[in-house]
Amino acid sequence: MTDQPAENEGPIVPFLRIGPPPDRTRWEGWQQWRRIRDTFIPAPRLSLRQYTDLSPRRRGLHDLHRTATHVNMRLQETPMSMRVSGLMRGRLQNNALKVEPGTRDGLMVNGGGFQGKTETACSAAAAFEDLWRAVQRQRLPEQPQDPGTRDVFVPVAYCRLPVRATPKALCKTILDVYGDPHPNNLDGLIRSVRDAVRDHETTALLIDDVTRLRLHRGDDQDTLDLIRELMDLNVTLVLIGVDIPHSGLLRGAYIDPRTKQWVFPDVKRGKSHNEAASTQTERRFDMVDLDPFGYTTPAGISAFLDHLAGIEEQLRLFRSFDGMLTTGEMPEYLFRRTHGIVGLLRRLVEDGCTEAITSGEERLTPELLARTSIRLGNLADLDPDAGEIPEIPQDIKPPQQPQKKSKRPRNTVFDDRGDRPAADG
Repeated sequence: MTDQPAENEGPIVPFLRIGPPPDRTRWEGWQQWRRIRDTFIPAPRLSLRQYTDLSPRRRGLHDLHRTATHVNMRLQETPMSMRVSGLMRGRLQNNALKVEPGTRDGLMVNGGGFQGKTETACSAAAAFEDLWRAVQRQRLPEQPQDPGTRDVFVPVAYCRLPVRATPKALCKTILDVYGDPHPNNLDGLIRSVRDAVRDHETTALLIDDVTRLRLHRGDDQDTLDLIRELMDLNVTLVLIGVDIPHSGLLRGAYIDPRTKQWVFPDVKRGKSHNEAASTQTERRFDMVDLDPFGYTTPAGISAFLDHLAGIEEQLRLFRSFDGMLTTGEMPEYLFRRTHGIVGLLRRLVEDGCTEAITSGEERLTPELLARTSIRLGNLADLDPDAGEIPEIPQDIKPPQQPQKKSKRPRNTVFDDRGDRPAADG
């Protein structure tokens, strides 16, 4: 017999996702993710007494919901991410409102691996799209978009640079966002990309993992030239990569002393050249860094503690307490374990919470976290040579608990032991 929930128990698994996660490199997946982001409902806060009063089945489901809460913690803003998202939203809005054709200034989001560059950039782009779609609905009410009758409105397109980059591979990757077919030759591919960006009214093109390019290869040089040419499509180009200044991508570029922007000269003639390159228009980029937390200044320590407090508020452990992550030796220990890298901190807390629930400890301590390894999951789609996998601190021991001082033994000389005979009178 199927175990049916009690009538007053409500929905059993409202937190489970139906189907695979959205693929943001396809316009349908991007739209799905944009609509459901920040909609996850965390597990309710129950006291230990309320938890033990549940049926065994409900306790198991609540534990599953708690685990889902810990692995789906909301993206918290940090001083570093606020700087990135603020500049990006402003750049996207300003460029979208320009009416004259021409090259739009781009943006480069730089940082180390697992520092939240992709999520920060995608969240900023999604916020811009929310606003831009609202503006467009007022200007032109949305109508049904049947295949073959009207192009789908795709204001933001997100893709990842292939590990083995070539101009053809990049063009196919961009066309896959729209679901458009691939022509057989490079000229046809470039023409199709230009048509797709224009027909779908794309105003922002995000290219992730751009530092996978190895510029000692001719194909990679031509791919970089093609990326710079895309700026002629009246689209804001956002390049996301690890350690861009030392990757070679800025070769030939210089900083304009007036605007402080990186300026790229016109692209060379190569395999990726097309008629747009003849405009002799300089390509300008702002570079913004997404750094890890620091722990050497009062401002850095305060920002790290605020971030830990935001994490602590989202946890659903029965023995957690105010200051569990922000007091005592815990903040410094967490910083030493993660070097202030947001992605490593998130993974450590996720796995630590799983261990806390499984072991019944129901709280995070340095000793428990010392038994928790930081595992980065499936790294098959990451390129370690491009710095996409950070170095994980090893052999970080928890802080030593101060030993209790032994008490000085009491003087027992005058104790009445009661076992000696009375003295003779």
